[in-house]
Amino acid sequence: MFFVDTVETTGLGNRSYLAGGTDTAVAVDPPRDIDRVLAAAHRRGVRIAYVAETHVHNDYVSGALDLARITGARCLVPAGAGVSFPHTPVADGDTVTVDGGAGGAVGAGGAEGARGPGGTGGPGGSGGGGGAPGVELRALATPGHTPHHTSYVLTHGGSAVAAFTGGSLLIGTVGRPDLVEPRLTESLARAQHASAHRLARELDDAVPVLPTHGFGSFCSATRSEGESTTIGAERAANAALTQDVDAFVTGLLAGLDDVPAYYAHMGPANAAGPAPVDLTPPRPADAGEIAARLAAGEWVVDLRGRVAFAAGHLAGSLNFEGDGKLATYLAWLIPWGKPVTLLAATADELAAAQRELVRVGIDRPAAAATGGPASWARAGEPLGFFPRGTFTDLAAARKERDDVVVLDVRRATERATAHIEGSAHLPLHTLYGREAGVPDGTVWVHCGSGLRATVAASLLAAVGRDVVLVDDVFEPEATARAGLPVVDGDGRPHDPA
Repeated sequence: MFFVDTVETTGLGNRSYLAGGTDTAVAVDPPRDIDRVLAAAHRRGVRIAYVAETHVHNDYVSGALDLARITGARCLVPAGAGVSFPHTPVADGDTVTVDGGAGGAVGAGGAEGARGPGGTGGPGGSGGGGGAPGVELRALATPGHTPHHTSYVLTHGGSAVAAFTGGSLLIGTVGRPDLVEPRLTESLARAQHASAHRLARELDDAVPVLPTHGFGSFCSATRSEGESTTIGAERAANAALTQDVDAFVTGLLAGLDDVPAYYAHMGPANAAGPAPVDLTPPRPADAGEIAARLAAGEWVVDLRGRVAFAAGHLAGSLNFEGDGKLATYLAWLIPWGKPVTLLAATADELAAAQRELVRVGIDRPAAAATGGPASWARAGEPLGFFPRGTFTDLAAARKERDDVVVLDVRRATERATAHIEGSAHLPLHTLYGREAGVPDGTVWVHCGSGLRATVAASLLAAVGRDVVLVDDVFEPEATARAGLPVVDGDGRPHDPA
């Protein structure tokens, strides 16, 4: 028998996997909070014998080294990755027996032999033995997302049953090729095309494709749709497999979006070997300490929902909703290394946020407090607040007043599709430190759904601007019906066709 379990990290749009047989398993691209992988192994009653990395990750801190350290598993890393921690380098074609009564061995690349549950494999092979069909993992070089990227094919009884494609072949797209070095972007895009074709050539149509990225991750070259796929489905619909290389590369490079700033810190941390994760509760802070941290210019982050924050919050605090894409946007905006104090309604919400943040290298909050703004503020200290409205409310305000400023904080690629005529534009990730550049007046701030506009409204309120949070979904036709003229990127009236 064999199994494949998925470990979701929804906030970052990634998946990790635990796969194996009766007794032992391999963890592929594990997250920083490895307790979730350990729990999955415990439920299956298996020992984690291997930890496999498809590449040095740019979007999250890996749990591979920590997981290998705790379980005694061998850590498989592509030979060209250049990591500096103890590991077993793997090259194209190397195979290990994960489970099945025979020992596994890593082949080329100078790796040592591995002991499996039923014997010892020799160099260059997967060992021998009888009994139930074995579960093996074979390395398949698939450069493109990074130069060293490696996919892994899981086989059972010699037949491929899954392909862990990391940041290579995703659902309907591929991993972006521009995260390593700008001068390599085009050549890596071409490599992505070749790697996708190699996967399609060597694997049957029925083999499930199990990528790490593509469920909301900014490592995906374009938006990925769907929850599952196969080699056959990708062969029919993925541009990497339906277009010639020149057309594919042109389209891929034209569609690349902004790169979160914190990505610059993830690769080096993963190559060096991340420290073990620490999820113990932060030190509690009282109102006086919170005020002192605000006065020192530190970030105080309120994790409550936007409705509660708008109705009353600690003046100067910033609102990153704990149930939104907390890790992505907080890590993207905060000056790297700046101390952060977390405010949450409950201890459970605080713990969940702390777990989210360690995944992107914000390891230890400087302090934290639970409860509500009345307990976070010093006696007699007034709370901040701002109104919320819809696009219909905005249209009415524009007719009644001449000091209304509409601020669009979506990314440039979103705005180019359609935007409110006359609106100012500062993508959320560029707003911090540039608040003074927002035109004078009452700022009605919007994004696509209200999540990013909430962060932006809190940034502007913290520097004393009058703001209204547009807590509404931007849909061009509906927004136009609300009374707001909507135009395309070139300024012409938006045509939904």
